[in-house]
Amino acid sequence: MRPILFSAALAALVSCVSPAMSQTAPPSVPNAAPWDQPFLPPAPAWDGASRALLRDASDPWVTAFEADAEHDESPNYADTRAWFDRLDAASDLIRIEQFGVSPEGRPIYAVIASKDGAAFDPSKPVLLAQAGIHPGEIDGKDAGMMLLRDIAFNGKDDLLDRVNLILIPILSVDGHERASAYSRPNQRGPRIQGWRNTATNQNLNRDYLKLDQTEMRAVRGLVLKYRPDLYLDIHVTDGMDYQYDITYGYNGENGVWSRSPAIARWLDDAFKPAINAALEAEGHIPGELVFGVGDDPRAGLSDGGLGERFSNGWGSAAHVPTILIENHSLKPYEQRVLGTYVFLEAAMRRLAEDGPALRTAIAADTALRPAEIPANFALDPTPAYTRTFKGIRYEMYDSPASGRSEIRWLGVADPEPWSLPFYGSRPTLTLQRPEAYWVPGHRADIIERLRLHGIQMEAQDAPRTVNLDMLRLVEPRLAARANEGRVGVTVTGVTPERRDWTFPVGSVRVPTDQPLGDIVVLLLEPQSSESFFAWGLFPEVLSRVEYIEGYAIAPLAEAMMAADPALKAAFEAKLAAEPEFAADGDARLQWFYERTPFYDDRFRLYPVGREN
Repeated sequence: MRPILFSAALAALVSCVSPAMSQTAPPSVPNAAPWDQPFLPPAPAWDGASRALLRDASDPWVTAFEADAEHDESPNYADTRAWFDRLDAASDLIRIEQFGVSPEGRPIYAVIASKDGAAFDPSKPVLLAQAGIHPGEIDGKDAGMMLLRDIAFNGKDDLLDRVNLILIPILSVDGHERASAYSRPNQRGPRIQGWRNTATNQNLNRDYLKLDQTEMRAVRGLVLKYRPDLYLDIHVTDGMDYQYDITYGYNGENGVWSRSPAIARWLDDAFKPAINAALEAEGHIPGELVFGVGDDPRAGLSDGGLGERFSNGWGSAAHVPTILIENHSLKPYEQRVLGTYVFLEAAMRRLAEDGPALRTAIAADTALRPAEIPANFALDPTPAYTRTFKGIRYEMYDSPASGRSEIRWLGVADPEPWSLPFYGSRPTLTLQRPEAYWVPGHRADIIERLRLHGIQMEAQDAPRTVNLDMLRLVEPRLAARANEGRVGVTVTGVTPERRDWTFPVGSVRVPTDQPLGDIVVLLLEPQSSESFFAWGLFPEVLSRVEYIEGYAIAPLAEAMMAADPALKAAFEAKLAAEPEFAADGDARLQWFYERTPFYDDRFRLYPVGREN
């Protein structure tokens, strides 16, 4: 019965407009297709110059997106690969490289456009464009197909004179094939969309640091192989309505703090003006990355967080210039795909013109070795500045469904720009950079993740006893629910304990004096919210082994007080200061037990050593 009721509801929305809406909504819905979700806000009319990029359906190299009369089609995995295989066979400029296999056994591949043959000319900048990390947000695949076709056959091969292009058309290939018309309720097109998460129900855009997933390990290998000078991660939004169709951003935008300040300056000064000019010339409305604050559209905007689990946060820490593109979900698919094409082409031209300056910025940031590393960013309650914003008109109405006031976007551009406060992020923790960390050989899984990142390590071929700090975890707390298939852990702090500690064969010393040194600290400091520990990869240290019965610890505790007046005084002070402790016999005896040599010395002792 549910599909019948749902279909009836859709039919009602399509066939009539409620009295409340008829007073304010436009008389028609521009750009609407029959399969549009009719409950979405109307899209403002658009007729950009970039429509000239579309090829006629009679063209032998027309894409499925272009051939569709409504330009709302995106091909499935098999058809996409077949089209690229045909392009590869027909053009010496195009080749396909498989770089991984998905959990369900599908090849993960990149399409490479170059005039250099099998090996890239190292003097040429490399652009890596990634689509489909969230497969429902697949604009980059269809835009990339068009651009690569035009490079091969339609006079744009000059783009490869000074730049090489790598396109990942579909990163989450399994999610791409879990496709239906009901994957993305807040998005207008394509009519069939992939699923946000993978076959193992993971969100790949949370895996840039912990590297749990096959797909992210594969793409990290591709990055290490080709060392891209610019990395574009192409998404589609979920949130508020506004006039912009192509929004994008990066850590450090507009001069705010960044782990890669020279790269951020280049993106601010050289990249963003050129991209915006190219998009505007083709009839698009580019904007800075937008994340609303709360339910009120005028409450303000935020940076959306700077965490290294995301592509833009990882890129800043790894000193890989990384742009997070978020096309606007409520714009028609045609408009978004064509805007993405323009963005990709403009990015290649900008790299060709100013690639050496970007490489200089990358080198400067790669050489940084900050003594203090800010971490655990949270929304700053004080606005950083005021941002001019191109809004869409809206009204509030009383919803009988929710029983509260809801927003209704009207699909009409507000001619008056809004002035909105912009809230950045601030660190809630500052980590000190040690000389190195020591990871024990029995944690080969952790060592492998570090290797996949490209982190430099010194493997030990014999046992080594090292004088260093081992970290006692203070008040560890398990998360109330799982996140990305893991139960996270937080601590209120760590207490360093100077020890002579023996690391077995296979252990590694991980120096922080290396280009990825910031990532080393963020991964191996247990207080870091991006660390392996915080993601729950060290649960064994939270389990205490052995215990002592009351009949044994009580007389022992009494003897300890008799022998040590200072211990007795500390215990009595704790009784006086903490009534709950004083009333808890088990807690009192536990206090003594922890001060005996019988207590499990490795309980809550983090097994990674810190060399200062």
